Amino acid sequence: MTGERYDALVIGCGPGGSSAATFLARAGKRVLVLEKEVFPRFHIGESLLPCNMIIFEEMGVLPALREAAFPVKHAAQFELGTGSICTRFVFREGRFNRAPVAIQVERALLDHVLLKHARALGAEVREGWTVSRFDANAEEVSVEARDPSGGTHQFRGSFLVDATGRGNLTGNQEHLREAHRKWKKLAVFGHFENVARDAGEANTDTIIVRLENKWFWIIPLSDTKTSVGIVFDKDEFTTSEGSPGEIFHRWVEATRAVRKRMKEARLVGAIQTTSDFSYHNRRLAGHRLLRVGDAAGFMDPIFSAGVFLAMWSGKLAAQVVGKCLEHGQPDPHLFAGYEKRVRRGLRFYWRVVENYYTTPFMELFLRPSNRYDLASAVNAVLAGELEGGWPLRWRLEYFFLLVRIQRYIPIVPRIFFGARPRKLNPYRGAEKT
Repeated sequence: MTGERYDALVIGCGPGGSSAATFLARAGKRVLVLEKEVFPRFHIGESLLPCNMIIFEEMGVLPALREAAFPVKHAAQFELGTGSICTRFVFREGRFNRAPVAIQVERALLDHVLLKHARALGAEVREGWTVSRFDANAEEVSVEARDPSGGTHQFRGSFLVDATGRGNLTGNQEHLREAHRKWKKLAVFGHFENVARDAGEANTDTIIVRLENKWFWIIPLSDTKTSVGIVFDKDEFTTSEGSPGEIFHRWVEATRAVRKRMKEARLVGAIQTTSDFSYHNRRLAGHRLLRVGDAAGFMDPIFSAGVFLAMWSGKLAAQVVGKCLEHGQPDPHLFAGYEKRVRRGLRFYWRVVENYYTTPFMELFLRPSNRYDLASAVNAVLAGELEGGWPLRWRLEYFFLLVRIQRYIPIVPRIFFGARPRKLNPYRGAEKT
């Protein structure tokens, strides 16, 4: 074990880890970040929320992000696969939204900018270091890690922040992971050039295309590059004929709203797959330990909340650690408050995601009423406004009440999701770059 002791150890330097490290370093704390990858590295999760911009500003990283020239995201569009209904939520029009815009990002670049920012503020960031386990006692925490050459080391700290994402290091070690009983999804995606986009400001909108039991994303990453993916039930994907690319292109061809945008598209690189099995940990805090982002819980990414939840919880974790360091010992009330607040945020989006896959929800979601500012309440969900207070909460409860009524009595017209793909692949050969 090394003789050095840190105020905080952070495992992982994705958005959650870099957020925690940045806030701790800005507070003058001694922070060690151990990241298993060497940045820049590819990661999915490219569409951010307006509330991310608030945290970026608090971190002091906005100038670096502006220099990176990420596309500005003004709105999100939700469309039926048939193209019969499309609703555009413009963030600046949301009454409850604190930030008017977000950005679209290539995560390799974004995460590298955040890592370098944490390092510039004084956090000690070591890349290529793989943490294998952790231990905690009354006085401190320790982690065991392998350096890039394979040597084993141990590090000590007063507190530990687990930002290992779906690797879920501490949750798996303590057997806390619980998979969602229903949501077992798989995404097939790629980066494309020449995807048709809307004119003007809407050119950089995130577009979500809803099918009966799956959905496409279309996310502009630059003037020429667009991320396009489809999310399936895992069981349906594994029983489908053909390669991931063939399956992807069959559904593109079968989905009018996507097909028209992909008519001239050219794949850049390769079609990829990733599983996104939703889960949560039974505890988000332990003795001298806080879990942030996907290491607390992971859900279907339909509303692009993952990066925001990671950075938001990373910020909260840094605040708790900072206060405990001032007190000279862990404060159970602060840890319990962190657990309650983050779990409430996760449950908020869990509820929205679970409803999203129901037809009554989509029927109302695609036709949001301006009565009682319900459209603004829905807009706030898309913006990441987790803690909007009672004026937002009662409107969302009212919206969910209307969804329940819609199941039995059509408040708005019913919707039709459209046809299924042909078995033969009309896009064969389209994967060539």
